[in-house]
Amino acid sequence: MTSSDLWDDSTARRYDEATSDMFAPDVLGPTLDVLAELAGSGPALELAIGTGRVGVPLRTRGVPVSGIELSAPMVAQLRRKVDDATLPVAIGDMATTRVPGEFALVYLVFNTIGNLRTQAEQVACFRNAAAHLRSGGRFVIELVVPPLRRFPPGQAGVPFDISERHLGFDTYDLATQQGTSHHYTTEPDGSIRYGASNFRYIWPGECDLMAQLAGLELEHRWADWHRSPFTSDSESHVSVWRKP
Repeated sequence: MTSSDLWDDSTARRYDEATSDMFAPDVLGPTLDVLAELAGSGPALELAIGTGRVGVPLRTRGVPVSGIELSAPMVAQLRRKVDDATLPVAIGDMATTRVPGEFALVYLVFNTIGNLRTQAEQVACFRNAAAHLRSGGRFVIELVVPPLRRFPPGQAGVPFDISERHLGFDTYDLATQQGTSHHYTTEPDGSIRYGASNFRYIWPGECDLMAQLAGLELEHRWADWHRSPFTSDSESHVSVWRKP
């Protein structure tokens, strides 16, 4: 049984609106550019495909896309955009679920590997990705670098979004690498809706070790989808591992 939180129907119905900034052309466009280039003629497999923010437009660029997704309500939202024949999705967890075929690209974006809240499951996810890749295929993840340098002694949480309608804070347990994202959203009627999601944070070096255990070799690491250099000050990374 996966340790991931399960997105229910009400969360799934709100998801695209709540993450609307991630659909903006200046955000999504560079993501699609990199993935389309790495996939070539494909096919590609998206782990935790969700409502299809990335998979659907990547398919329209001519890359055959399949998906794996734990939440059936999220897939129901995806089905409002594209049918199963065009973009097949298997319901299951990204650490163990297998789909037919070999892929040129397996990818996992928007910090989603952290949804697996144990190291063992995250290692299994890398192995599952490698098992789906053909020789020369690539596994790509997009992941935040844990912002622990922002924490003064004794502080347990750090804000990640302060806007008119939303306040977001992450709390961390440094001993277990467990974290929780807390969301306070102002509804149209003025009420405040609280939601939370749990994750396990991973350092880039730990990702490389998981990749090595899965038989993958690091090919690229950038700070973002624009392929900016990754440095000690980078707040996120896009990493590409290749299957020999």
